[in-house]
Amino acid sequence: MGKLDGKVAIVTGGAQGMGAADSIILAAEGAKVVVCDVLDDLGVAVAAQIGGDYRHLDVTDEQNWAAVVTDVEQSHGSIGILINNAGVVGFTPVATTELEEWNRVIGINLTGVFLGIRAVAASMKTGGGGVIVNISSTAGLVGYPNLAAYVASKWGVRGLTKSAALELGRANIRVVSIHPGGIRTPMTAGIELSGMFASQPIPRIGEPEEVAKLVLYLVADATYSTGTEFVIDGGLTVGSALNITDNTDDGE
Repeated sequence: MGKLDGKVAIVTGGAQGMGAADSIILAAEGAKVVVCDVLDDLGVAVAAQIGGDYRHLDVTDEQNWAAVVTDVEQSHGSIGILINNAGVVGFTPVATTELEEWNRVIGINLTGVFLGIRAVAASMKTGGGGVIVNISSTAGLVGYPNLAAYVASKWGVRGLTKSAALELGRANIRVVSIHPGGIRTPMTAGIELSGMFASQPIPRIGEPEEVAKLVLYLVADATYSTGTEFVIDGGLTVGSALNITDNTDDGE
């Protein structure tokens, strides 16, 4: 018997990376998982692997959201879990970021999360409650150079999570955010990240399965947590692991 037997879950960006790992672990615990993405072939393959369903979903399209939620409700019943995982990154200095690029990143990373929350809220209320997990980033906790749009979007997800948690809590809907550091996904493939990890307490890149375990905990077991951040970054945001030796003279 799984922890999530009878639950219906939507995972955005579920075709690969963290979204695929989330889909796999939720299905393993008994949830009926609907994998959503724009990468149709990859998404269909993940859904087939876990015995779930696949739906094409552009998270920036509110009509697409409405159609997917209606379809999932008709097929499986009320939605109990939403993992807002879909996201993109772009490396451009703020002074040279084109408006089109800004809008693209904000649209997928932040507006997509808003549309997802709005789309499933009524279904969760009808079903007696639910859990929404929004995937932010350490970029939602600190700033990074050449990532202005990405950082702004992830800080926005963090704030949106808190407002949604306040509004939906009395309907038995919990809303939390996860803030991963460097994780081995297609998004980070080809990016030189080794220097980022050198001074971390855990000096390595993270794996999607590690994030998925946190997702499962938040969905299944963190029943008294809402509106808050859960950081999974190898200690990246703790500070620098410097060796500081006391060479001071104790005498006066």
